[in-house]
Amino acid sequence: MAWVPLESNPEVMTKFLHKLGVPKNWGIVDVYGVDPDLLAVIPRPVLALILLYPITDKSDRFKNDREAKLKEDGQKISEDIYYMKQCVSNACGTVALIHGVANNSDKIQLEDGQLKSFLDSTKGLSPLERGELLAKSEAIIDTHKELAQEGQTEAPGDDSPVNHHFITFVEKDGSLYELDGRQSIPVNHGASTADTFLDDAVRVCREYMARDPDEVRFTMVALAANE
Repeated sequence: MAWVPLESNPEVMTKFLHKLGVPKNWGIVDVYGVDPDLLAVIPRPVLALILLYPITDKSDRFKNDREAKLKEDGQKISEDIYYMKQCVSNACGTVALIHGVANNSDKIQLEDGQLKSFLDSTKGLSPLERGELLAKSEAIIDTHKELAQEGQTEAPGDDSPVNHHFITFVEKDGSLYELDGRQSIPVNHGASTADTFLDDAVRVCREYMARDPDEVRFTMVALAANE
């Protein structure tokens, strides 16, 4: 089973979130670069940073090795982190957006709708159970399909191989978390605050780019106040 992938397009992603019940005072904006001057123009507050990165043998090796080490060594994970597995090919854009919203439910007053119903019904479930339920959530699937066709580039078929992947960074209970539906656990990147979150998340994104210096296909967007 596979979905048509969402484009890394702030307009499309914002429309998607609004259709799911995120109020109009929040939206997705481009992050044009990691320099302080470019970060300064992003509307505040910033609640989540989403990185689209190219999947390569090198990136997969790194993530697998890191996951094995974290499972062996252990890490502190907040009980309030909402994390879900990606159980459908090409659903990473939707999973990334849900991770961004779900972990900021104290700041985003979700309207009654598809996403609020989904989050309420999956509150006590495991990451795998959440992912499996998303794969059956027809209302969210239909919205994803509709918006996947609205990008600036022609949408690939749902069976086309996709070599990019979305992951989300959020700050929760004083720590920076990386949430990746392809992994089985969240990653705690250490101390962070609402004020330092964007700089902290960008630092980790820089590390992604540094591990693959010949690769240029990195894109960042942020879930932020909608001016």
